[in-house]
Amino acid sequence: MSVAADIRDKLTAAFTPTALEVRDESARHAGHAGATRGDGSRGETHFHVRLISAAFEGVSRVERQRRIHAALAEELAGPVHALSLSALAPSETAKG
Repeated sequence: MSVAADIRDKLTAAFTPTALEVRDESARHAGHAGATRGDGSRGETHFHVRLISAAFEGVSRVERQRRIHAALAEELAGPVHALSLSALAPSETAKG
């Protein structure tokens, strides 16, 4: 299974999102530190995640990030070098 699929599965199980996007941005970081995995292969090291979940209602941005990092601890300790996050509650997506 790919790293992106593992991320998607773990976040779905942990947060039951109403929307989830996991985007592999590794190609944009070729040549940068961390662009090569520990086994020497390239790719699946840099990700952007956009996650909308009711689990984030009333939860601070920092706590949301902590919860996501906890859910992805294995990936962050291994193949994932960088993770950018957009973690929102459904009520925040309705704001204009």
